[in-house]
Amino acid sequence: MAKKYYVVWKGAKTGVFDNWGTVQSVTAGRSDAQFMGFPSQAEAKAAFAESYTKALMKRSLSKGGSSPATSKPASNKPTVNKSLSSSRNVSNDADINIYCDGACSPNPGKSGTGIAVYQQTTLTELWYGLYEANGTNNTAELNGMLEAFKLAKTFIQQGKSVQVLSDSKYSIDCITKWAAGWKNKGWKKADGQPIKNPELVQACYSLYQEIKNNIIIKHVKGHANIEGNELSDRMAVLGRMKQETKFLKFTGTLNIKEILAMPSG
Repeated sequence: MAKKYYVVWKGAKTGVFDNWGTVQSVTAGRSDAQFMGFPSQAEAKAAFAESYTKALMKRSLSKGGSSPATSKPASNKPTVNKSLSSSRNVSNDADINIYCDGACSPNPGKSGTGIAVYQQTTLTELWYGLYEANGTNNTAELNGMLEAFKLAKTFIQQGKSVQVLSDSKYSIDCITKWAAGWKNKGWKKADGQPIKNPELVQACYSLYQEIKNNIIIKHVKGHANIEGNELSDRMAVLGRMKQETKFLKFTGTLNIKEILAMPSG
């Protein structure tokens, strides 16, 4: 894999870096982080001399209509509508950006989980399912985090940089802040009471430990017109409505406008 260079405009440290791990360390936990990858050091230095917004605009113009993949998609893959929405103006600048979400109605009640996968700023996959008749918002969100980690591990093994984005502070904090202490206490809280959703939390935390040095986890605001978050929401509702217990790749046309018109959670 060709060497990449990264620009960080907003983070604990800014500048041009040639190591993805460094980028992760200086942007982790920052909702305002601004960073982007480039194929050459010269391009990275030129971009750093300008603004993040200008770099985004240039990248968007340079990619107009081109396929995100290096090879032509097989004919049995879904057709992608490449029209882009301004609602996607978040830091989608890892090689792979995975949005995960959960939906439950009522809460507790019928729940489903959804995922939207982007190659940088281009939607490539949608996933839905994991229906539970007696689920909760939190179990649906944790299911999304777990499936996102599974996908992330595959991409990391391919040498790609990965970012997971969720609107659930609960699921993010469970895995990145609280789980280590809970584990030390025998999966109990400080007051000695068992934690909620222990099997899901433990599965997520175990996988997170494998990939945490190669992944960024970011919180995004829910129902704030952020395209990836909205699409993962529609998939979560689809899983709930279809009562699909498996986690399946969406095989319809990836027409963003049509999918956003589907029922939301």
